[in-house]
Amino acid sequence: MPKKKESLSIQTIELIKDFELQGEEIVNVLKGVKMDVKPGEFIAVMGPSGSGKSTLLNILATLEPITEGKVLLSGINLHETSYKEQLDIRRNKTSLVFQNFALIPYLTAKENVKLPMKLRGVPEVEAEEKAISYLEQVGLYARLDHLPEELSGGEQQRVAIARALAHDPDIIYADEPTGNLDTSIGKEIIQLFKSLAKDKNITVIMVTHDPDNAIETDRIYILQEGKVIEERVASIKKRSSLKEDEN
Repeated sequence: MPKKKESLSIQTIELIKDFELQGEEIVNVLKGVKMDVKPGEFIAVMGPSGSGKSTLLNILATLEPITEGKVLLSGINLHETSYKEQLDIRRNKTSLVFQNFALIPYLTAKENVKLPMKLRGVPEVEAEEKAISYLEQVGLYARLDHLPEELSGGEQQRVAIARALAHDPDIIYADEPTGNLDTSIGKEIIQLFKSLAKDKNITVIMVTHDPDNAIETDRIYILQEGKVIEERVASIKKRSSLKEDEN
């Protein structure tokens, strides 16, 4: 895949997200979150369960509305755009990688990767060629015609990443992408994200509980009770303190 011609930043300004439960009960999930992610950065979002990490990721990906504040994609206020504009961004600018892979079980690896392109109207021959190229890029050229059940967990996650690349994204949002993988395969996935950020200029924002994954990124945001309590440059020297934060 050629190097990206465009790269995007994403910024949150005093981002607030409330959920209404049982009629009148309000739960404050995000409380004034500030983030500033530069184009081509690999970012980790950490914090204990219930700190708002996945909610934040869903908001950045325009899957959840906000209560107050702003989310700026290279200066464009995402949550003031129309549904059609947000759909266009999801189809053409951003991609999601989930912990559970979210592959369609009756489609082969190649067909799973082709699907986003077919939805965008990419001609069949072009979609076929690109799907093969993306799968080759993640080391699965020999598994093109295998169904998900015939693939290991690590192979399924790599298919999911190849499918994310089929959007030709400027930003990838990854929610615990190595959570269901063994350690060695998880390291391979993290290295793949690093190469996408460095070599393709794709911005990657990853939610993770794993300090060993976080220290491989460029920067780390620590969330606690809906607030960013710390922003730090990732470093292997910070491993022990990251583990303390998670406890």
